[in-house]
Amino acid sequence: MSAPPVLESSGRCPVCEAEVVFASSDHWLRDGFKCSGCGSIPRERALMRVLAELAPDWRSLAIHESSGCSVSSNRLRAECAGYVATQYDPATPWGQTHIHGYRSEDLEAQTFADASFDVVVTQDVFEHLFAPDRAIAEIARTLKPGGFHICTVPIVRSAEPSVRRARRRRDGSVEHLAPAEYHGNPMDPDGALVTIDWGYDIADYLDRASGLSTTIHTIDDLSQGIRAAYIEVLVSRKGRPSQVAPDGAPDRRPPLRRLFHR
Repeated sequence: MSAPPVLESSGRCPVCEAEVVFASSDHWLRDGFKCSGCGSIPRERALMRVLAELAPDWRSLAIHESSGCSVSSNRLRAECAGYVATQYDPATPWGQTHIHGYRSEDLEAQTFADASFDVVVTQDVFEHLFAPDRAIAEIARTLKPGGFHICTVPIVRSAEPSVRRARRRRDGSVEHLAPAEYHGNPMDPDGALVTIDWGYDIADYLDRASGLSTTIHTIDDLSQGIRAAYIEVLVSRKGRPSQVAPDGAPDRRPPLRRLFHR
C-alpha cells in the first residue's frame, strides 16, 4: 500500500492549461510536486505563469531557450514558431544545428546577431556558469529593445551574499573553492557542476554586467501548483531607446521593485 502524498491540491496548470491534480510523495517539492496532466514541476509552472503575464502573445514572439529540456520547453517548442533551442555542445560547431534539432551555442559567447530575440529563457542554468557576467551580457546583446530574459535559478542563500563554488583557471582547468556539487545534465552523464550558490544579490550582479533591469518574482499559489523552495523567477528587461520623459530629458522613473511576492 503506497503512502499518502505529502502534498496534494487541485487547480489549473500554467504549463498544460488543464484542470489537474498536483501531488508529491516527496518532501522535496521542487522536483516532486508534479502535475497529473503534463508532469511539470513547480519552477516550470512559475516560469510559464510569469511569461504569460508579461508576454501573453509569446506564441508570436522570437524566443531563445538555452539548455531547455523541460515540459515547459516542449510546450514553447510546440506552440511558438519563433522558438530556438540551444545546447552547450562543444562537439558540434558553434552556430550549427545538431541532428537532434538544437543549435550548438556557448551562452557566454553566442553566434546570434544583435537584437535577435524578444525573450530569452534559461531554467536552472546560471548556477552552472563559470562566467555568468558574460552570459547575461550576451543575452542583453541578443535581446531586442523592450525584450526580456526570464529564468529560474536556485537562490539558495536568500538574503546572504552569493558565494562562488568553482572557477576556471587560465589553462582551462577547474579550481574548486567548495566541495564539488553536480546537478543533472542531459548533455553529460557526469552532471553539471554547480559554480555559484546565489543569493538575492544576483539581481544587482546581472544588472551591473548587462545594463538590464532585473526583478525577482516569488510566487506561492497552490491553485496553480506553485509551491516549493527555490522557485523564484527572475525577469531582466532591456529598455527601449525611446523611453524619455515628456520634456525630452532621460526617463528617471524609479526602477521596478526588486521583489514581487504573490
